[in-house]
Amino acid sequence: MHEVKDTLRASVYVTFDGRVIKQFRGPRASERFANEVRVLEELERKACPFVPRLLAVNRAQLKIVTTNCGSRVEHLDQKRQDEIFKELEEYGVRHDDPDKRNVTYRSQDGRFCLIDFEFATILEKKN
Repeated sequence: MHEVKDTLRASVYVTFDGRVIKQFRGPRASERFANEVRVLEELERKACPFVPRLLAVNRAQLKIVTTNCGSRVEHLDQKRQDEIFKELEEYGVRHDDPDKRNVTYRSQDGRFCLIDFEFATILEKKN
């Protein structure tokens, strides 16, 4: 496994077969874990094509396994970054941490993707 992130809030590893393992820890870990699971399930129901797919959930260990959405983006202009996060709102989710560190690039189809939904908000449906 390759370590991608190891912080107070989470550790993230990419397995040799490309799956991403994220374990939550630190302040409000169970709340952040539950929110990310809820948001990813919602985005999967809505067939959002540029977010990871949830493969496994371990509630006892506060761990999720997802598909890999590519590599981190080093350079991205602000206009394009804003467009990517705005596009997510069309699927009923606001990211709430719209930073470049949460954007990846999937070279298989040339698509920018979004990751890290522990602070995201599922938006209320408009009448």
